[in-house]
Amino acid sequence: MCTAKELEFSVFVIHKLASAWGKTPAEVYAVLNDTKILDDYLIPCYDTLHTMGSEAVTAELTDFARERGVAV
Repeated sequence: MCTAKELEFSVFVIHKLASAWGKTPAEVYAVLNDTKILDDYLIPCYDTLHTMGSEAVTAELTDFARERGVAV
């Protein structure tokens, strides 16, 4: 279970990634959930990721998704 801050941050990141990837937020959520990026990286690393700028977080998660085999 995540905190309210982690949930709010996750929603923010999903919307940023949707814009960057040209997908809907629902599609991005499905990708992050299916690849376990949401539970294994985004939420556990909240303390570090939320200190980064939105462009840096978007780039970081895009690279991480590519490492997991996601075509973005």
